[in-house]
Amino acid sequence: MTSLSWGQTSQQEKLEERKAQIQKEIRENEKLLQSVKKKEKSALNVVIIQSTKIKLKETLINTTEKQTKLLSNDMYINQVQINKLKKELGILKEDYAKMIVKSYKSRSSESRAMFILSSENFLQAYKRAQYMKQYTSYRKAQGEEIQEKSKKLGDFNSKLNVQKTAKQKLIAENEKERLSLEKEKQEQLKLVNVIKKDKNKLAKDISKKQQEYKAIDRQINKLIREAIAAANRKAALEKAKANPGAPVSKAAVSSSKIELTPESKLIADNFRANRGRLPYPVEKGYVSLGYGDQTHPLFNTIKVHNSGVEITTDQGASARAVFGGEVSSVIVISPVNKAVMIQHGDYFTVYQNLSSVNVNKGDKVSIKQSIGKVRTNGETGKTILKFLILQNTTYNNPEGWLSPR
Repeated sequence: MTSLSWGQTSQQEKLEERKAQIQKEIRENEKLLQSVKKKEKSALNVVIIQSTKIKLKETLINTTEKQTKLLSNDMYINQVQINKLKKELGILKEDYAKMIVKSYKSRSSESRAMFILSSENFLQAYKRAQYMKQYTSYRKAQGEEIQEKSKKLGDFNSKLNVQKTAKQKLIAENEKERLSLEKEKQEQLKLVNVIKKDKNKLAKDISKKQQEYKAIDRQINKLIREAIAAANRKAALEKAKANPGAPVSKAAVSSSKIELTPESKLIADNFRANRGRLPYPVEKGYVSLGYGDQTHPLFNTIKVHNSGVEITTDQGASARAVFGGEVSSVIVISPVNKAVMIQHGDYFTVYQNLSSVNVNKGDKVSIKQSIGKVRTNGETGKTILKFLILQNTTYNNPEGWLSPR
């Protein structure tokens, strides 16, 4: 029972931590939403940010419901313990009362002395004396056990009262969040109805942006293939220098897979070993657009593709390396949009949508080192870093690599 209760307490603590993180993300999202509403020229961006906030609120409500359910289970266990203790205490008190009555009837020292002196022999007298001694000890132990169980019962009752208060608080919190969520959805619905009147134009804009994203991905893929080929050529040259008499291979240098040297293999193995524990590429922020193909928040018929994750952060935030490595490229996507690509063995991390960069190709960087400033969009007011992870030319979902927040 104790281990089960400890396990549930641990679960409650984890849920409380998760809830605190969600509430923090909601506050950050609300701050961004208010900023965007002041500057916004397009209602579409407001709706997209609002969609993120709605999802966060739904997750918060689900987390609070899990807390409430876990608390109800814990309360049930405590109530079972209380019922059991009450039953045991009732039996103990009844037995103790009978002993007290019996002791009262034979309370005089003369009757106790006569009980011993009336023995037929010394052995019987000794046994009777021992019995009386044991009886007195047993009565004392019974009294102590009653006190102990009464204290336990009081503790369980106090704990149950605290849990009842906590449960009522959770239910009230959830009801408040539900009302807030409903209000958010109503606001969003009004905006959606306005936006849908101009659906064709918006669909074209979304399609145009997707084409731009694909063009950037092609540019990054080209640079990665060049980096792979360069690494393989360097490794082949070093191998030839180490073995001058060995025949030189005339096979084409691969541009899709790095032939790892012992040193680069160690770096790649260390990077892989930190899967799920890498720090976020920004100090503060939350994932506002996940990895892969996703349905557009407004139009179910439109799919949007994301080769990495988009992380919304504070204006003026710095992008930072998630692991030690070497800068393989600094990419100028446009005069106001730059990207940095860092190599970690046969892994690459890409930091996109930077307004300025403070590293150069060939630089060695350490974990959490600042590599540039994240760009703030002048029209939307949003500060978003696009972050990618690839092994050779294969895209990975960065969320699986980053440490949970």
